[in-house]
Amino acid sequence: MAAEAFLLLACFMAVLLLLAKPLGDFITTLAADRGVTGLNGLERLIWRSCGVQDQEMNWRHYLLAILLFNLLGLLVLLVVLLYQDNLPLNPQHLPGLSWHLAINTAISFVSNTNWQSYSGETTISYFSEMVGLAVQNFLSAATGIAVLFALMRGFARRSTTYLGNAWRDLTRINLYLLLPLSLLMALFLVSQGVIQNLNPYVAVKTLEGVQQTLPMGPVASQEAIKMLGTNGGGLFNANSAHPFENPTPLTNFVEMLAIFLIPAALCFTFGNLVRDRRQGNTILWAMSIMFLLAAAVVMYAEVQGNPHLMPLGADSAMNWEGKEARFGLLNSSLFAVITTAASCGAVNAMHDSFTALGGMIPLWLMQLGEVVFGGVGSGLYGMLMNVVLAVFISGLMIGRTPEYLGKKIGVPEMKMAAIYILITPALVLLGTALAMLTEAGRSAMANPGPHGFSEVLYAVSSAANNNGSAFGGLSANTSFWNLLLAVAMLLGRFAPFVPLLMMAGSLAARKSQPASPGTLPTHGALFVALIIGTVVLVGALTFIPSLALGPVIEHLQLLGQ
Repeated sequence: MAAEAFLLLACFMAVLLLLAKPLGDFITTLAADRGVTGLNGLERLIWRSCGVQDQEMNWRHYLLAILLFNLLGLLVLLVVLLYQDNLPLNPQHLPGLSWHLAINTAISFVSNTNWQSYSGETTISYFSEMVGLAVQNFLSAATGIAVLFALMRGFARRSTTYLGNAWRDLTRINLYLLLPLSLLMALFLVSQGVIQNLNPYVAVKTLEGVQQTLPMGPVASQEAIKMLGTNGGGLFNANSAHPFENPTPLTNFVEMLAIFLIPAALCFTFGNLVRDRRQGNTILWAMSIMFLLAAAVVMYAEVQGNPHLMPLGADSAMNWEGKEARFGLLNSSLFAVITTAASCGAVNAMHDSFTALGGMIPLWLMQLGEVVFGGVGSGLYGMLMNVVLAVFISGLMIGRTPEYLGKKIGVPEMKMAAIYILITPALVLLGTALAMLTEAGRSAMANPGPHGFSEVLYAVSSAANNNGSAFGGLSANTSFWNLLLAVAMLLGRFAPFVPLLMMAGSLAARKSQPASPGTLPTHGALFVALIIGTVVLVGALTFIPSLALGPVIEHLQLLGQ
């Protein structure tokens, strides 16, 4: 089993890096604010028809454009969900969503979270899926990448107040990156058996003679952007464990690759844009090491399973509960780590059924701020904020003014980094406390004790960090939980944009300082260790007390202590 795990991880990382490098080089063209040759006329036509002025923006204008764009998308999606029963492409005649579920779902997809308090096949019409949710999967992913572009330009540019044009970035990201990749992946998925139709649900008789209804829908197109955009919301309640979404081990492997593909490629883009590829490689190394260690721990925990099973006469202690037999323990464990290391939220196994240790690692990966590859754009800009913090700590250690890429990191930048890092932990801890202190929050728990607390902590962590996966066992489709998680998703996504873009504007205005003999190199093994130490230390100091009340206690109970 150890050899199989090593081979799986090695193959995954090898294929990922092989694909990410050329994609990262291509994205550099977009991040450098250059259009694709031969398509400039198409861009100008789109902007002219939308009344957009193709001018550079400072950080305030960039932030305002991003917020207004997403606010408009939120309002449109909310109307679609509330009135889907009056809209076309609804062969099952599904009713409109309740007001609190519609608010939760609209914020969920606009914020790139894709938390689902509902069963997709019994709740969402084809029109809502395609015109509402799928469109936001593209736009929310593009938003994260656009904000990252602005931050990267802040590091790369010198003595300017401009960070690019938000409308130009959003157009190019969708037109040249997300749409072509999604089309290619959707065609591949269809070739492997993923369904793509607008047919009514089909009534069939099983081999046992039982009547069953098979849901239909435009699955392949949604599945492609769901993975590539690190969105995670599927048409079916079983998500990527459903054979109509993920029919074979090959599609499972490709879907895992798709989740990490753009986040990994953006590391190469960053190195290219700042004209020092070692910087991007250093961040990629830090992400990869943390990811591989997390995957190894979860695989080990699930293979070891429950030690109390063997004395009861079981053939094996391995934890097969909640796993899809087509994929097995190792692929299910790897998928769980990938989807929580990235802010995807797609699942091919029930995380609630993992062992206490196996379930704690995905929970902690989210609580680290979704920076271990993370979401498209959001993972790298979150990691860059941790890099700024690591540079500041190293500056204190050697008694020099901290610098990164020739830019001095001053008091304003550290304030912004501190605010950024504190936003999501505050949302997670305060939201969990509110849920545990109220009857409306506790009544949704299906399990008592530390496991029930883990379900609550996981749900709020998933929402505030814009992941979207669920532990399960929590009846979240209530007005209390829909509104609590909606607030966490909304603030967790958009509040960090303010300090992030403020820092980008501040850095862009600074002059570049030449490196001196006393400058700490921000590449190599030492700085990789410093980045990892910073990320882990911040996560440990923030969340170990809450983890101790949930999965840690449950693990000790499992061991009989």
